[in-house]
Amino acid sequence: RLAVFDKGRIEQIGSPAEVYEHPASAFVAGFVGVSNVIDRDGKRFAVRPEKIRMVDPRGGGSTNGAHTERGHISDVVYAGMVTRYIVDLDRGGELQVVRQNLETSSSEALDAKGKEVLLEWSPEHMLEIEPESGEKEGAV
Repeated sequence: RLAVFDKGRIEQIGSPAEVYEHPASAFVAGFVGVSNVIDRDGKRFAVRPEKIRMVDPRGGGSTNGAHTERGHISDVVYAGMVTRYIVDLDRGGELQVVRQNLETSSSEALDAKGKEVLLEWSPEHMLEIEPESGEKEGAV
């Protein structure tokens, strides 16, 4: 078990996998690895970059009930075995997406900047989280 503290206060206690996969707050989500925090419909959610699929918006995307967001790639960081994409969302906010470079060259990855994309992920990977301690509701 591990405990994540913020300013001397316990934010969450659990197994490493539990804390990583189910962060209790935005602070925990950011403290234990990279996590995207997104506000939608008056709620705050976390989704890990590796859980997000990035697909061509003209392809229609998945039909399996996945959550989807449209956006444009604003930045690309090629890091050898993976590429990190920053996507500005049409509905506001941004998400970081990590893709393994199984069949992508560095030039293909870097040419993606500015392209429109459809992001999708399974609803079970979109975890509702509480506001950070000291943060007022609706202040985001």
